[in-house]
Formats: sequence, C-alpha cells, structure tokens
Amino acid sequence: MRTHTKETRDKLTPDLALEVLKEGNERFVNNIKAHRNLLEQVNETSSGQFPFAAILSCIDSRTSAELIFDQGLGDVFSIRIAGNILNDDILGSMEFSCKIAGSKLIVVLGHTNCGAIEGACNNVVLGHVTTLLSKVKPAIEMETKTVAERTGKNKIFVQNVTINNVHNVVKNIRLQSPILKEMEQSNQIKIVGGLHDLETGKVVFFE
Repeated sequence: MRTHTKETRDKLTPDLALEVLKEGNERFVNNIKAHRNLLEQVNETSSGQFPFAAILSCIDSRTSAELIFDQGLGDVFSIRIAGNILNDDILGSMEFSCKIAGSKLIVVLGHTNCGAIEGACNNVVLGHVTTLLSKVKPAIEMETKTVAERTGKNKIFVQNVTINNVHNVVKNIRLQSPILKEMEQSNQIKIVGGLHDLETGKVVFFE
C-alpha cells in the first residue's frame, strides 16, 4: 500500500476519511495488516507529507493510532497526551493539521482502563500531573449515575467518565477553535470521538 499523495488525500471527503480508519481498525482486530514497504514510504514522504486525519489519543503504550488503525508513514497526524485531554498547544496542532496541512478528519480517541482517567477519579495530586488531571474533572462531574464508590476502582464509573471525557474534548474543540468549527460547518472536516477497547482492539466511534 502506497502512502497518500496530495491528490489521493484531497479526493477523500471527511466521511471517506473516517471509513479508511474504520477499515484499518477492522484489519487490526482481525490481525490482517495491509502490505506496506516502510522503507519505500520513508522515501515517498521525505519531501512532504499529506496525512488525511489528526488523531488525539492517550500516551498509553497500547494505543498507538498508526497500529490500531493500520496506517503507514505519512497517513495520520498523531497527537498524544495522557487522558487525551485538550489544551491550547493541542488545538494549535489540530488547526495546523486541518487548515494548513489539509487533513479531513479529527478523532478524539479515549480507551478503556485509562490510567489517567483512573487517576483523576482517585483525585491524584502529584506535581504537574495535578494540572493535567484537573482537565478530566468536568467529565467526572457529568457522571451522575454512580452514587457510591466514585473512584478508580469502580470500572463502570471509570468507563462512564472516559466516554464523558471524549465527548467533552470534542465539544471543546468546537467551542475553543472558531477555525475548526467553521471548517466542520462547511464540511471541510469532520470531528468525532471514539473509544478503543484494550481487550479486543476494537474502536467504537461516537458520531
């Protein structure tokens, strides 16, 4: 499989870009990798890149976007931070990806059994980790179904907070970036959330 050129990337609509990721995840789940010559892709991308998607995911070592979506060099912008939270630098990276570099899709990807989410649920206080985890607090406050045992030990509670966090980040991308909001409204890009199951490898998208 060849890496994307400007022509092949520009032919993708935002919906088709999402389908490419869904198909790639299906290959990953079934352990069927697309054939790629990575050295050839190094040569093909040495003078430029044309990624079709920007994916915000966690730093968790099991959640590499290129692997779980079976993509090659030059195919996606990979933005990674604990808890897949949002800040100004990440927003700037997304604006660069879409407005300047031409990506058609933004994915906010949470995952099951997320240590950052569990830490936020446990109210962990530790150096700069405290500031990072504070950005998950709105997702905790939104979770009103769980009355007892609202800690990282409660897997259902953590799962609900994880999903809330993804939805919050998607919402805040639109609220905090007029550039990306306008691009989505004019159908130049699509912004979606998703959840990666660490046990199965499957990604469920929230559209």
